[in-house]
Amino acid sequence: MEQKIEIERLEQAVNVFGSFDENIRLIETEFQVSVTNREGELRITGEPEDTMLAVKALNALLTLSSRGENIGEQTVRYVIGLARSGQEDKVSELTQDVICITAKGRPVKPKTIGQKQYVESIMKNTVTIGVGPAGTGKTYLAVAAAVAAFREKQVNRIILTRPAVEAGERLGFLPGDLQSKVDPYLRPLYDALFDMLGAETYHKYLERGNIEVAPLAYMRGRTLDDSFIILDEAQNTSREQMKMFLTRMGFGSKVVITGDVTQIDLPADKTSGLKEAVRVLKNVEGIGLRELTAQDVVRHVMVQRIIKAYDDYYSNSSSNSKRKRG
Repeated sequence: MEQKIEIERLEQAVNVFGSFDENIRLIETEFQVSVTNREGELRITGEPEDTMLAVKALNALLTLSSRGENIGEQTVRYVIGLARSGQEDKVSELTQDVICITAKGRPVKPKTIGQKQYVESIMKNTVTIGVGPAGTGKTYLAVAAAVAAFREKQVNRIILTRPAVEAGERLGFLPGDLQSKVDPYLRPLYDALFDMLGAETYHKYLERGNIEVAPLAYMRGRTLDDSFIILDEAQNTSREQMKMFLTRMGFGSKVVITGDVTQIDLPADKTSGLKEAVRVLKNVEGIGLRELTAQDVVRHVMVQRIIKAYDDYYSNSSSNSKRKRG
């Protein structure tokens, strides 16, 4: 079976094909089709169902290209997944929402449908809980939303915090004073802020008290008004820490809580505050819960494969143990 897609502009096709045709080769491999570019049109040849899926994916990629999106392997793989699940028409939604502009002038926007829903929840709700694996942009997008709210004077402060729970280490054994001991835990938050604001602007706001990056323990006993507060790595909070944090929120504030329940570093006898919060708060008005999945991973494709391999392994282990007990 052969299908044809008309190309409006040559640069559109160049963007979709990739510098060395790597994007088209990926489409051909995934759908077992042949794609050629002749006389201003793409010709797709293969088995009927494979050809139809390839056409859907290519049309979605052309839509992104026509709206100025740069097409890389990550985008192609995501669109292939959308085409297979019949959601390729949603791809046009991803070009609309710029959250903020980084210090280097790069627009920050959701790259997947899951990320888009997560950002919409942040904008709409007073408290948003974002749960998902590494690489899904939970922290980065939350920081982008915080910077946007600060620039638009919706809040006076950005407060970023995370629990200083050691993954196999003890803080006391690390060299230096308390600040240098907790800095490694806060590094991902610094990095995101540097990217959004630039180092100079970041330090200016830090000195003025408009930005605070601190361990969760520093939040106790405070009321945080007119602030955008992000609790990162929340899976490592105890239930007491989570309740303490949630009750710090004051008037005019917005809270985002992020975490990955598959990476808990707490002792085995301690309940994760994030896991409990998801259960306790799921039906509370003004609180949004968004779950991101391996499909929303926007890092290297290997991160997605590793997460899937672990998910498959644990689900198989769980099934086997249930069979043995039965």
